[in-house]
Amino acid sequence: MHEYSLTERIVTIASDTARKNNAKNVSKVIIVVGESSGIITESVQMYFDLIALGTPAEGAELEVKSIKPEMYCPNCGKNFIRPRFSFECPACGALGNPTEIGKEFYVESVELEL
Repeated sequence: MHEYSLTERIVTIASDTARKNNAKNVSKVIIVVGESSGIITESVQMYFDLIALGTPAEGAELEVKSIKPEMYCPNCGKNFIRPRFSFECPACGALGNPTEIGKEFYVESVELEL
């Protein structure tokens, strides 16, 4: 349910960007969502279409760039994408530590029609 308030913020950012640039409307919004962020992108898409009604973002495409979570291997010193059902480094078998990669959530860009 927190996706509703997050999506309101996305529409506000897109609409404010359009107004500041004297654009006709927003044609596309690109957001980045980490797979460990806890955000359900299908809900964001559904709310975006509803919340954007009557704003410069109405009818805009919402593109979601998904980021896979990465782990850090203290043995190898490298990051790796966590294998399914495992925390082991695929190179050496050591247990990896979680990183911040995969927890992202932000608006990457707003495309406008001038």
